[in-house]
Amino acid sequence: MPIYDYSCQDCGKVSEILTRGAENQTIHCPECGSDNMLRLMTSSYMIKMGGSKKGTTCCGSEERCSSPPCSTGNTCRRA
Repeated sequence: MPIYDYSCQDCGKVSEILTRGAENQTIHCPECGSDNMLRLMTSSYMIKMGGSKKGTTCCGSEERCSSPPCSTGNTCRRA
């Protein structure tokens, strides 16, 4: 079940709403109860799976970093 951001066109409240899979379901504003809702375009989440080997930090070092995350972008701060 996806979570979408909706903006109420009556009160202006922006809410994250869990949908039950029906594209044509009526969404109501949790603030004012209005059904005048606009679904907003949002960025998707990305989950990195299996990026580093077991027992290493996010940059691949075996030592724990003093201030994680130890890398920004593709550049390791330890190097």
